[in-house]
Amino acid sequence: MPAEQPVAANPLVGIEERPGVAKPDPLLTATGIVRRFGGLTAVDVAHLEVQRGLITALIGPNGAGKTTFFNLVTGFDTPDEGTWSYDGAPMGSLAAHQVARKGMVRTFQLTKALSKLSVMENMKLGAAGQTGENFFRALAGGWKAQEKANEERADMLLARFKMDHMREEFAGTLSGGQRKLLEMARALMADPKLIMLDEPMAGVNPALTESLLGHVKQLRDEGRTVVFVEHDMDVVRDISDWVVVMAEGSIIAEGPHEAIGANQQVIDAYLGTSHDSALDFSEDLSPGDADQ
Repeated sequence: MPAEQPVAANPLVGIEERPGVAKPDPLLTATGIVRRFGGLTAVDVAHLEVQRGLITALIGPNGAGKTTFFNLVTGFDTPDEGTWSYDGAPMGSLAAHQVARKGMVRTFQLTKALSKLSVMENMKLGAAGQTGENFFRALAGGWKAQEKANEERADMLLARFKMDHMREEFAGTLSGGQRKLLEMARALMADPKLIMLDEPMAGVNPALTESLLGHVKQLRDEGRTVVFVEHDMDVVRDISDWVVVMAEGSIIAEGPHEAIGANQQVIDAYLGTSHDSALDFSEDLSPGDADQ
């Protein structure tokens, strides 16, 4: 796990607030990403750069294409057009598990905990490069020491997320909020540089939301990069360093949250062209349905 770093000044302060703006040190870059479903263009992203070491919020009305974009750049779906790179390396030919091995992991809006396995077993599944996964290497031995190290790391992460007391419980018995915590903790088993969170606060009670917000901020403090999809603008205001807005599959705005709230294109996308007042980032403007 990377050592915690002192929080530095936001390197994006002062850069131009426009869609596709170049960042000083992008970790993820996507260009010309298009995904069509029949006659519908779900994603049409001309250019997007995600700054290393910051928390970037990806927001937009329901159906804007946010989750589809996540699926495309993490290998869970294939675009019709476009290229993207992670830490300078092209990623277009990689499957989802290969993307994760590179240090780019994601969570899901509907959590993917394996309900009939214990919390600890779910955690150990997230560890990368396990010797026991290869039949011949497993026969050669040496996997027991690795298994012990993985379990020790899992215990450390469960303690960090205050779930160590549930290590032997079946994942299916956890609440929705606890499953979100488990999925985030399991993602960290791979020691990723980039974590993409799809609506991490959805369906979580207010008390647990505060805990999740603290965990996301801690990821940044450790030097990791976070991109998260969120509808709750209060959450966006609290933890984001930069906001990217999607509407009808395209990036329509980028900037700090205070600038986004006053952007006329964003207001039109959320509320319609008859509105001309700034968005209130203290309200949840678009709760509910998942992106398609």
